[in-house]
Amino acid sequence: MTAPLMSLTWTDHLTGRQGYLVVDRLVRGVSSGGLRMRAGCTLEEVTGLARGMTMKEALHYNPEGRYIPLGGAKGGIDCDPQDPEAYPLLVRYLRAMKPYVERMWTTGEDLGLTQDLVDRAAAEAGLVSSVQAVYPLLDDETTARRRLADAFGIEVDGIGLDELVGGCGVAESVLTALDRAGVPRAGTRVAVQGLGTMGGATARFLARAGLVVVAVADVKGTMANPEGLDVEALLAARDAYGTVDRAALRPGDRELPGDAWLSAEAEVLVPAAVSYAIDTANQGRVKARWIVEAANMPVLPAAEHLLAARGVAVLPDVVVNSGTNAWWWWTLFGDIGPDADEAFAHVRRSMRALVEQMLARAEAEGTAPRAAAHAIVADRLPVIAERFGWYR
Repeated sequence: MTAPLMSLTWTDHLTGRQGYLVVDRLVRGVSSGGLRMRAGCTLEEVTGLARGMTMKEALHYNPEGRYIPLGGAKGGIDCDPQDPEAYPLLVRYLRAMKPYVERMWTTGEDLGLTQDLVDRAAAEAGLVSSVQAVYPLLDDETTARRRLADAFGIEVDGIGLDELVGGCGVAESVLTALDRAGVPRAGTRVAVQGLGTMGGATARFLARAGLVVVAVADVKGTMANPEGLDVEALLAARDAYGTVDRAALRPGDRELPGDAWLSAEAEVLVPAAVSYAIDTANQGRVKARWIVEAANMPVLPAAEHLLAARGVAVLPDVVVNSGTNAWWWWTLFGDIGPDADEAFAHVRRSMRALVEQMLARAEAEGTAPRAAAHAIVADRLPVIAERFGWYR
C-alpha cells in the first residue's frame, strides 16, 4: 500500500490536544473526506479513513455523470465532542487547516460532529464553506450551491434529507444481499449499533422494508425486543448525540448491557457507531449471517478473517456507507436535483448496482466482498488517472 500524499499532525496551542489531516490522493487537485471528533482519535485511524475515501470516490466513478470523482482525505480531532472545549477546539483546528480547506480538501460531518456544527465553525474560522475547494470545478457555482443548500433544507418525516441518504444506501446494501441470497425481507432480524445519523436512518429504512429491528445500542446500553422495537418512537426520542430517552421504551422492550447488540439473535448486524467495534476477542459472539459496515472500519481485519471462516460475510464500509458522500456530489454537480424522492431513487439504484457488482465478483473469484471491492477500485483508479492525471 502506497503512502498518503500528505499527512499532518496539528497541536492546539491552548489545550495541547492534537488534530490530523491526511490527504491520500488528489484528483484535479481536490480531495474529499469528512472531519471526525472523538477522544482517542489517532493519525493511523485518520490515514485508514483517508484511504477509504479514495476508494469510495473511485467506486462511484461514472464517466457519463456530471459528478467528477475527487481524491480521498480525512480529518480527525482527538477530543470528546461533548467536552466544553470541543467547539472552540474545532474552530481553531479549521483556522489552522484553512489553506487546505480553501484549495484541496472538501470536508463535512463525520463521527462526533454534525454538518450544522461544521458549517458554524467553518464560518467562524473565516471559510466560505467546508467544501469550497470544489467550487472551481463547477460549471455554475451559484446554481450548484443553491441546489445543495435547497437539498439540505429538505426534511422527510421530521429528519433532514442529508441525515437520511447514507442510511438509505446502507439499507439498500442489506436488501441487495438478502435478495441475492433468496432470503425474504419480511421477518429478517436486524441489530444496529448506534442510533445517530447513519444508524438511525438505516434502522428506519430497514424497518419500513419489512425487516424486524430486534436490538439497537447507544451509549447508555442496548435496547432489545425479539418481536421488534418501535424504530420511529426511538428516533423521535433521540438527543443530538443519538442517545435515546428510555421513557420511549414499551413494556416488552428490554434494557441490556451496551455490547449485547453483538450477540443478538439476528440475521443482519449493522455496526453504525465507532471504529474497531468487532475484534478477535468478541467476534465469536456474532450470530448474524451478514455484518454490514455502516460505520467506518468497525471490523478489524483479523476478526474479519475469523468471521469469514465461520461463514459470516462482511459487507465493507467503503461500499456500504458511501452513499452520503456520493449524494453530496451528485447534488452539487447536478446529476440529481434537491428532491427527496429523486435522491432516494438515485442512491438506491447506484448502491444496488455497486453491491451487486461486488458480490458477483466475490462469488466469481472466490474472495471476500472487501477483496472484491478493492479489486473494483484497482480497476478504476488507472482509468480516473488516465482521464485527469496522477497527483502523487
